[in-house]
Amino acid sequence: MTKYWTAHIVTGILILFLLGLHMAIMHMGGMVHLFSPHGGDAVSVQNSLARDGSLFFTFTYVLMLGVALYHGLYGLRTMLLELTLTPKMESVVTVTLVVVGLALFTLGSMATVAAHGMASVGGRV
Repeated sequence: MTKYWTAHIVTGILILFLLGLHMAIMHMGGMVHLFSPHGGDAVSVQNSLARDGSLFFTFTYVLMLGVALYHGLYGLRTMLLELTLTPKMESVVTVTLVVVGLALFTLGSMATVAAHGMASVGGRV
């Protein structure tokens, strides 16, 4: 279990970094001008399309989704297992959370890749 706990801590650190990057770009864009290729507001349609069309942002969105899901679902699993469940129920909880996590990761990744594809051809449908 130590390797899973270590991964939990590492994902927490990654969340801090990725969420900090997200906050700097999206909410402090007017002050830091970190990524506004078309100038103006970070949430403008042109800047949003530029981010969606970038492989860097597509990768970081999928990475942030994965680390946030792992961190959150592992933390939830840890809390649920503290309820002193039977070993069979612990297995049910673990399998359920893994299936839910994989389903949410797949759905979120597909949406991110679809947004990348649409932005790459010039707009949203």
